[in-house]
Amino acid sequence: MVFLPLPEQASASRPSYAEAYANILKAHRQSPLTSAASVIILVAPDVDALCAARMLADLFKQDDVMYRIIPVSGVSELEKVRDELVMVSELHTLILLNMGGILDLPSEEWFGGFSTQMSVHVIDSARPQNLSSLFGGGEAGDRIVVWDDGSADKLDEERKAWEALTYEPLPDSDDDSSDSEDEEERPRDDDDDEQEYEQNAGKRRSLGEGDRTPGKRQRVDKERPRRMTRDEHEIYSARLEKHYMGGTWHGQSAAGTIYVLATILERVDNELLWLAILGLTFQYTTSRISRDTYDTYHSAYRDEVFRLNPQPPAGENAMISLNPDDLSVRATEELRFMLFRHWTLYDAMLHSSYVAGKLGIWKERGRKKLTGLLAKMGFSILQTQQPYSHMDMDLKKTLVQKLNDIAPEYGLIELTYPSFMRCFGYRSQPLSAADAVEGVSALLDVAEGIKLEVEVEGARNGGEWFGGGKVWEAANTSRDSSRRKREERENIPPGGQGHNAGAPKIKAIGEGGEEVGDEDGSKDVQWWVKNFLDCVRFSQRVSQDTSSHVSFSLRFPSIVKLRDALTLSMTVHRKIIDQGTSIIDKQDIRTMRNHRVVVITQGPHLALFSHPGALSRLALWLVEALRDRLPGTNVSARSKRKSLPFVVACLNESTQSYLVVGVMAALDFGDVRKNEFGLAFLDAKERCNARTRHGSFDTSVLEINQEDLKVFLETLCEGPDA
Repeated sequence: MVFLPLPEQASASRPSYAEAYANILKAHRQSPLTSAASVIILVAPDVDALCAARMLADLFKQDDVMYRIIPVSGVSELEKVRDELVMVSELHTLILLNMGGILDLPSEEWFGGFSTQMSVHVIDSARPQNLSSLFGGGEAGDRIVVWDDGSADKLDEERKAWEALTYEPLPDSDDDSSDSEDEEERPRDDDDDEQEYEQNAGKRRSLGEGDRTPGKRQRVDKERPRRMTRDEHEIYSARLEKHYMGGTWHGQSAAGTIYVLATILERVDNELLWLAILGLTFQYTTSRISRDTYDTYHSAYRDEVFRLNPQPPAGENAMISLNPDDLSVRATEELRFMLFRHWTLYDAMLHSSYVAGKLGIWKERGRKKLTGLLAKMGFSILQTQQPYSHMDMDLKKTLVQKLNDIAPEYGLIELTYPSFMRCFGYRSQPLSAADAVEGVSALLDVAEGIKLEVEVEGARNGGEWFGGGKVWEAANTSRDSSRRKREERENIPPGGQGHNAGAPKIKAIGEGGEEVGDEDGSKDVQWWVKNFLDCVRFSQRVSQDTSSHVSFSLRFPSIVKLRDALTLSMTVHRKIIDQGTSIIDKQDIRTMRNHRVVVITQGPHLALFSHPGALSRLALWLVEALRDRLPGTNVSARSKRKSLPFVVACLNESTQSYLVVGVMAALDFGDVRKNEFGLAFLDAKERCNARTRHGSFDTSVLEINQEDLKVFLETLCEGPDA
């Protein structure tokens, strides 16, 4: 077996997470060339993978394992990293977080040509997974270890089909199925039989090698594997096509997988639990998992919260830290209002996609409904348009109860969902999981690479010199960067490159959290790499003291920088509302067969929405806002359930290309559909010969040449049967 089952399904013949982790430690301690390049973690730039990387790094530190974290944006970037890692002789463990699940990793194209001593561990929440990586054997297949969440055990039929098509001889022609019954009765010529067997063996892997003598002809015939019929071949092919072509979805989060490992190792604490909760919350708030799936995992984490934390206080103290060292995690009910604890109540409700869809806030009538709802609840305009923390305490205490009583009259019946919050002592107010995910997502998506103006506290309504804002800049970024470079220069011996000269020259995070990589190329680091490196530093372990193993750039409380990032998130959501309202008001949504298509070619926010994260958020906002106003459609014959397929494209003026995002939304709030756009994009590209590039691991995000967009969209909406 090359996939790891859940711990409760493990046995002596089927090892699980703990055995795989023990093998990593064993390989590291037995390796004669142990260095930071011995264990390399490749991480996709999303919140779940980031949390999983921090959790895994924490476990490695406890076991004195040196490691290196390298961010990888997409398949093309992964190919470059692979080519550089081939030259690293001391590499024995490669860990892929939220990437590689769909790739044929045992093949020579990927890691089949690496040293036989190197193992590849795949921890990917994306589905479907490649069957060769799951069930492949041999020297190349056994080195690929997939950390599964139990879904591979449900692929018995797919495994049977894959093994048959991989190892059994194929039928030569259409006549094989009709003549198969006469083969045993009709005598065959030895020369013809030998020639046919050799042809089939060339098409598929034979079970053995070696010269066969005429004297062993009868024995070879008996041991020869049964050739499948044409009908069987079609059935098996259709089954694999259904597996790969049925659309993409997500399973257990990568952070959740690492938390299961920590539970087995008996090392769980509030830090790891909080990171696992953030990974789950990210999946839910980005519509990667359904409400039912979220509730299943939430109940497990809720039990962990009560196991690891004291009983939460009741009444007014339930939402505040009790002492300077209070770092507890608490279960709460979260309102579907965007960052409402850090924004004004009116803005938080205005920028909520759920409220937008129910009230239609892109119209003046919808905004009047929102104002009327607040007035009916007894909240004055003055109260709702000042920061939530400054509102009257009586109003905040009765907010949820009044919403439950009055909001259903406006169609708002699912305003809360179960979630969690984290205390940070007296350094900050407690932070909810949803707010933390919003802050980290904003840092990953737009902290660098684009200039955004954020609102200054107190600058609203003409305050602070007539209002206004400032250009976003991460706190202490320039100071930390210059200090880091100075120490790196001090640590390089004269005329040498240090002990990691053979390591891949890729921008990375080392064991202590410091940046390592090619100094000459530091000025050319891409914006998403800078964002990732900053987020890794922000997500360091919260502690009452500054441990000696943490680098200088991590000693500042990360919660301070994360709270600063919430203002950046607010700016992003303002732009989403502005762009979404403009699209709906100008009726820029075109219906092309079964798809809704939006193409953004001008406007003040082009630079923002040329980023995959921001454009995906805009697409999700559109489908949430229009869910109750548009009829569902069937995209293809494979999907019997109706959905809302949206295609949103934004012009990138600097590269003369379009970024295209496909979203497959469900008709019911909280439900999730499999996203069929990944394979639909590939099919349309092949049929129209468009010049495209996948810049991320999300197959539903595509970059296409500006001149090819029109023909690509027409081909995409026509479907493969056109």
